[in-house]
Amino acid sequence: MTELGNRLKEARLAKDLSLDDLQSMTKIQKRYLIGIEEGNYSSMPGNFYVRAFIKQYAEALGLNPEEIFETYKNEIPPSINDEMPQLSRVKTHKNISPGSSKIFDFLPKILIAVFVIGVAGLFYYFISTNAGDDTNESVSQDNEPVKLVKSDNLEKAQADEKEKAADKEKAKDKKQEKSKDEKPKEETPKEETQTPVPEAPKQELTVVQTSGRNSTFSLANADKFVVKVVSRGESWVSIKNGIGKSFFQGTLKAGTETESQTYDLTPETAAVITVGRTLDADIYVNDQKLEYAVPPAEKVRQDITIQFVPKNQ
Repeated sequence: MTELGNRLKEARLAKDLSLDDLQSMTKIQKRYLIGIEEGNYSSMPGNFYVRAFIKQYAEALGLNPEEIFETYKNEIPPSINDEMPQLSRVKTHKNISPGSSKIFDFLPKILIAVFVIGVAGLFYYFISTNAGDDTNESVSQDNEPVKLVKSDNLEKAQADEKEKAADKEKAKDKKQEKSKDEKPKEETPKEETQTPVPEAPKQELTVVQTSGRNSTFSLANADKFVVKVVSRGESWVSIKNGIGKSFFQGTLKAGTETESQTYDLTPETAAVITVGRTLDADIYVNDQKLEYAVPPAEKVRQDITIQFVPKNQ
């Protein structure tokens, strides 16, 4: 057994994982996992797969693959890039005649000059057009004579407007005098009473006990018992009730149809959830996220039991 294989095996045993558990988590065949621990890479398809399998093995155990490759680089076969010889680079140079290079030097200047002349022409046309219109309008307005027409109807309308204004002033004065004589009625404020509505108690999801990779939770003050498991990467999950009836058993993978699983376990008294890789899986109970009692970095695989106590009991 090589030093790399010995370190990986010790890390696996420290996580309390068997080769079968690691096979379910990484999807690497068991014989390849044994070959990695024993340092026997001859059974694998090639050096690329050796490095890829070692990387998956290390990530499943929470190890840094880059550190593993650097520390045990003498034991790990080189990658495809290391095996390929370096190809010499050939530089090509195309000769350009002196006459062509001079034309290319003057071409930007010519284009800039054409652009400036075009902009100046448009500006001059715009100013001359607007100035001509304004001049014609002012000349036509100055030439028109001013005519004053006296209308009898206008004088009559003005007299009627004065009479209406005087009538309005008189009516306004009468209303003000009448309002002074009347006393305003006092309005008694109405008292509004509001009965406080008691808030419904929130559900309680608490830790009862922990032992190794096993932890037990209690769910109280809840009308329902809905369990949802969501994968943020790839993790093997099993969901059962308190007497061992299985509702789901398989691998959840982010970005696929099997990214999450949701089950209504209200008729049940308990649920037992097994997570193969807690680092990539979240558990929700009635939309409340369950905080692992045992940190996922310490125990990758965990068995979580949730005891449901209905609200009316």
